[in-house]
Amino acid sequence: MKKKILILILVILVIFGTLVFLYFKNRQVSDELTLYGNIEIRQVDLSFQVAGKIEKMLKEEGDTVKTGELIAILDDKDYVSNLEKATADVEKTQAIKADAESKFERQAPLVNDNTISKQDYDTLLNTRDKSKADYDAAIAQKNFAQNQLDYTRVYAPEDGIIMIRVQEPGANVAKGQPVYTMAKTKPVWVRAYVNETDLGNIKYGQEVKVYTDTTDPQTGKKREYNGQVGYISPVAEFTPKTVQSTDIRTNLVYRIRVYIYDIDEYLRQGMPVTIKVDLSDKTKP
Repeated sequence: MKKKILILILVILVIFGTLVFLYFKNRQVSDELTLYGNIEIRQVDLSFQVAGKIEKMLKEEGDTVKTGELIAILDDKDYVSNLEKATADVEKTQAIKADAESKFERQAPLVNDNTISKQDYDTLLNTRDKSKADYDAAIAQKNFAQNQLDYTRVYAPEDGIIMIRVQEPGANVAKGQPVYTMAKTKPVWVRAYVNETDLGNIKYGQEVKVYTDTTDPQTGKKREYNGQVGYISPVAEFTPKTVQSTDIRTNLVYRIRVYIYDIDEYLRQGMPVTIKVDLSDKTKP
């Protein structure tokens, strides 16, 4: 009899312990929100601002580039010639302008004693003004020619990685035709979606942890990054097809963007990640 009572007590203790364990486990889970998303990196198509034949492509796919680094060159012979002609026109119109101003300064006072007529005075004045306008136009044309010459070079707008090398040396390209596609190093963010029931637990500036599926060999754990909620969509939408399952594809969700600041070379465009949001908010009083 005593043995049966002891067994019964043990069973009750096991059940009670299991319930306590499940209670604290569920409580712990409720203090953390798990979201899933994908890495997003801004990409930009790079092109020449003028047409011509490509002379050099200085970067290969996968190469890193720095802000302002030269990455492609057009054959610039015609653009150099245009600049030389524009420079000569500036010098010519400058000489004509100086001559017209000199004549006006010498002869304009003679109109006061009728040595020259009012008509001659007007002619001198108009010639001076026209020569100045021609000179200004020549300066503008020279600046344009210089810009056209400068546009035969493509420079990296920001730090990044060459994703696609579209053209090769010798190819004739039109103005604005892409020659490279570059992924910017910064910013890097995660595109994720949160259910309406969890939306109240997300706020701007909230600190989160982001984990990739890759294990860091030095730590033996998933690679971890610090993130911050930087955008919450004000409009609900249906769960995107890329993250749909049969039980959630009819749910309305809100798109969020989590910015990652401690980025490294292991984050890639489209990489799936897991976001952990601490809901305990220990900063509350």
